[in-house]
Amino acid sequence: MARSTVARSVILIDRPHRYNWPEQQLNFWIFIMTIASAVTLGIFAYFITVQQQLKLGIPWLFPFQVCASALALLFIGFILVLISQKQLLPGIVVLGSFILFVLWLTGLVETSIQLFGPTGSVNGNCNLYVTGMPFSGVSVETLAYLEQKSICKFPLAPFPRVCIVKREREIGRGRIAG
Repeated sequence: MARSTVARSVILIDRPHRYNWPEQQLNFWIFIMTIASAVTLGIFAYFITVQQQLKLGIPWLFPFQVCASALALLFIGFILVLISQKQLLPGIVVLGSFILFVLWLTGLVETSIQLFGPTGSVNGNCNLYVTGMPFSGVSVETLAYLEQKSICKFPLAPFPRVCIVKREREIGRGRIAG
């Protein structure tokens, strides 16, 4: 009697691993990252426009922050595409978030140095040229002073603790009335 052999083949179907994300935390993270990136992009793009209008050089920080913000928005778009395909993995989010955090931290440190650095800082120039020479009355100089004063206070918004400590020191020295 002849033996018959039956060959069995196994078909493996490789399905991508799907990770179930907590929806509320992911949506909150995407919302905050989108707002922060868009605001940073808008602010530094405005700074570039102002520098060009004044015919001044553009510091490397401004295009750096614009590029970092644009990369963050592209990364968020990439994440949204992966979420729609249900292929978003934690490693992608962790790696991309780390890279964006390093870029953000670099920009934050350089912005802090530019605002509060030892020589030629924005804060020092504001104290010397704007705060130290107030104008009053109805004149173009008064309007220019008010505009410069608001510009000088604008960059201090991300650093509320520094502003509060500085104001308390000035009150203690008698420069500002309580």
